[in-house]
Amino acid sequence: MTSRFRTSLAAACVIACTPVMASVNMEGIALDESVLVAGKNLKLNGAGISFRLIFKIYAMGLYLPDHKATIQDVLATDGPRRLVITMLRDVSGEDFNEAIINFVSTETGSMQTKSIGHVMLLGKAIASQPKGLRKGDTLTMDWVPGTGTVIELNKKPLVEPMRDIAFYNALLNIWLGDKPADPALKTKLLGRPPQVRAAAN
Repeated sequence: MTSRFRTSLAAACVIACTPVMASVNMEGIALDESVLVAGKNLKLNGAGISFRLIFKIYAMGLYLPDHKATIQDVLATDGPRRLVITMLRDVSGEDFNEAIINFVSTETGSMQTKSIGHVMLLGKAIASQPKGLRKGDTLTMDWVPGTGTVIELNKKPLVEPMRDIAFYNALLNIWLGDKPADPALKTKLLGRPPQVRAAAN
């Protein structure tokens, strides 16, 4: 076996053995099937597109250490978690903040006062962006044990970390709670098969 052949064989082995990061593509948005958060490997639990009427608003993914199919199991998950949103169209800061206010108004009875304040702070932070959320913008919301909720817009911190786990759970409830912002998206984030209604006789 020549030296050149051994070198070529070794190079081929390196290429073949190098793991390829798989991704899920939705409307041109690629979501990695796994991400690293706080040193932990998280798997894509589910992903989907949020609609308003006939308009596609954003692509969203939920990352957890292991697959969970209910909101109760998601909330009970130990370790880091991630929600990621990539915009498919422009949304003004005012519209985003209004959606946050509407959510808080319907969930006030089930949310802690501190969590309400934090959710409102997030709405104001988005509203303060000169152009709101633009098509292609990515918002990540991570739960990092020991640090708190870390929120970044296009990989830049949007607000200071919020240490209250109740706040992160409140964020999860926006999409996964009993009154989700988009019921069809909730089903996809939890990795459940879509419900098909039986045709009426």
